[in-house]
Formats: sequence, structure tokens, C-alpha cells
Amino acid sequence: MTSATPPSSEGSSPQKVCHSQTQTDITKPLLGSTAGTGSTGAVGGAGAGGASALRRRRRVLSKDGRSNVRIEHVSGRGALYLRDLWTTFLDMQWRYKFFLFSATFAGTWFLFGVLWYLVAMVHGDLLEFDPPSNHTPCVMEVKTLTGAFLFSLESQTTIGYGFRCITEECPVAIVLLIFQLVITMVMEIFITGTFLAKVARPKKRGETVKFSQHAVVSNHEGRPCLMIRVANMRKSLLLGCQVTGKLLQTSLTKEGETVRLDQRNVPFQVDTSSDSPFLIIPLTFYHIIDDNSPLRAWAAKGGGWTDPELADFELLVIMSATVEPTSATCQVRTSYLPDEILWGYEFPPVVSLSPSGKYVADFAFFDKVAKTKTQPLFKQALPPSPPSQASRYHGSKEDGTDPEKMRLEESYRGEERGRDKGRIRDSSPLSVRISNV
Repeated sequence: MTSATPPSSEGSSPQKVCHSQTQTDITKPLLGSTAGTGSTGAVGGAGAGGASALRRRRRVLSKDGRSNVRIEHVSGRGALYLRDLWTTFLDMQWRYKFFLFSATFAGTWFLFGVLWYLVAMVHGDLLEFDPPSNHTPCVMEVKTLTGAFLFSLESQTTIGYGFRCITEECPVAIVLLIFQLVITMVMEIFITGTFLAKVARPKKRGETVKFSQHAVVSNHEGRPCLMIRVANMRKSLLLGCQVTGKLLQTSLTKEGETVRLDQRNVPFQVDTSSDSPFLIIPLTFYHIIDDNSPLRAWAAKGGGWTDPELADFELLVIMSATVEPTSATCQVRTSYLPDEILWGYEFPPVVSLSPSGKYVADFAFFDKVAKTKTQPLFKQALPPSPPSQASRYHGSKEDGTDPEKMRLEESYRGEERGRDKGRIRDSSPLSVRISNV
């Protein structure tokens, strides 16, 4: 593969246009120049000569499936997140979760410690009030703020050292103790549940599903096909696997509207079926490039990713499956840029038979590609041309007569003459088509 330097746009002033899905400068392409980078090194030097001029598209989805879309200017975003606390806590990063976990417990201990200190102060249990020897406090041995904090911690964690305990002197203290235990128990259940749910998310299971670094295009069953390779790196199976593709590209509607990230379906299949492939070994998924494929214009130019008009797309590949041990649904995603789709390459086999008779999947060959002997060839079918006026009305037009009408009238007169003479026509009925009728 070769690369080309993008045409210069100097001298043209940027024009701000509003598209149906994005707002951008009309002179700014989706492809950005990143000199000195290239992702075709695994091909064995293919395209290395033009690596400095390689033009990369801004990814919507990273290779590991994370979204690169930034959300801005959402009114009331914080309130929306607070309404859905469960999802907010699940999406929170671990470092923030640990900090919030620690801050929640320490905060509740201190908050209720202050309340216990106020109860002791109102009842006159503090040291500065110098209570008499026969005075019965609300909480035994709570005479300072530190003592109140320690009693709050012992009550909430149910430690119970023994010499700080509540008495029957203050009904308010009893109500406060019940309130503290109920509130803190609910908070502990919620935080512990989010911890367990975050650990058990099927997202971690999806990290053991591997996509090939490159997609290749070669002939399969006599037809050019786009191929990707998918493997499950665990022995536990994935049930009901479904692999679909989305092609993101700029398109122009019939009304003249520019859709910046238009999504087109790219169906994938294994062999001749796309229903629930058995992903026990690395499988190759095929997308047949025909006249119905959204990649037909790109394939008609031989996979020319250096063409800024044809290479302005991103292929998203999504696999959905059910995890066998937990019955949870997981989704694994990746994306391929035009320079990551290798034209005229194929995947070498990765499954072999060991001397002991076991099948071995060697992942050292998983991301390797090999040059094909014959280049895939795709010829886009030309749209049918409308019939010309001359072919539609063939014949002499000088006298204003229509030959088809004349033949129809002659056949009709012949039938009338046959009926008059009592003869039966044994010839097949004449099938004619009258234009504009």
C-alpha cells in the first residue's frame, strides 16, 4: 500500500456549516495529519515509505472499545447523575470510589459524633458543667467531643468495648441511636452493592475477547470479502455470539444535507451463516463486498485509503454474547480506520494439531497477515441507463406514426378477417407492449 500527501487547502477561507449531526468547518476533514505514525508495521513493511504522510481519522471509538465522544453543555447534568446514583457509582473510577467509600464512613462517624456531643451538652453531661456524683448521663463516659466520636464509631460498627453505653435517661438519645443505625446500614448496603456490581460487571469478561489489530480484504469463495478475526481467550464459552458492523462516514442526502457521522450496517458472517457462531476457537468473520455493501465505492478503487474522499470512514465492529457462568450479556467493541484495513492480505491459520492429538490455538499468529497470491477485484455494477427517446420510439417519426400501434392494428384486422371467414387461428397469441399505455 502507498500513501499520498493530502492536497493543500491554502487560500480557501473556512466556512462554518451546520450539519444534521455535527457542526464543523467545511474545510476541516475528518482525517488529521499525524506525521511519523503508522499502524502497518505488522505487514512486514507495507506502506512504510509513506508512514510520515499517513493521514489518520479522528476515532469515534478507540481500539479497546472506549468512546471518544465528549459531552458538553448539558443543562442540569449533575442533577441527572444524582438521580441515577447507582449507575453513577458503577461508572466511577476505582480511585474515586475508594475515596468516596472512606469519606462516607468517616463523615457519618463524625456527623453523628457531633450529634451525640450536642445531646450530652444539652443534658449537662460534659466535664465543663461539673455534673454531681449522682448525675446519670445520657451516654456513659461521653464527656468530650472525642468521646462522642468514639461512641459514634463503636455504635455504627457494632464494636461495643463495654464502658461507653447508652442509658434510659434520655429518650432523645435512644431515637438518635436508632436513626444512626438505620441510616448507616442503608448506606453500607448501597456502597457494598456497588463494589460487588462493579467487580462482577461483564465488561471485565469482555476484555478476554480479542479482535485482530487489522482487517484484511481478500477473495473468499470467489468474492472479495472484508475479514476480521475474533477469539475467546478463556475456556468458558460465550453463548449466542452476534457480530455486527457499523460504517461511520460522511454522506450527502438527496436534499443536499451533509450527515457527518452517518451509520451504515455492515453485516458479518462465518462461512455461510451469521447465527450464533461457536467461538471455541479463533474465528474469521466475513463481510461480502458486493453492490449492496457500503464499502463498494472504496473497494472499487482497490481499497485506496489514501483517497481523502473514499478513506473518510471508520468501521466499528461490535460483538454481543452471553457469559456462560453468570448469564450476563457482554458487548465487546473495536474500530478500524482505512489504513488498518489491508487490501490483498489474508490471515494465516492459528489452529494446529499437536503430537498428542489436541488442537492448539497459537496466538503468536493471531495478528499476523500474509500477502495473497491474487489481488481481490471488485467491479461496481454500472447503474442502468434510461432508454433513449430514439430507442423508445424506433422508426420513422416524420409522418407522426407509431410502428407499434401499426403492428397492433394490423394484427387486430387480421383477427377480424379470420373470424369473418370462420377460420380458427392456431397460432399463439401475439404479446405486444404499447408505450405509455
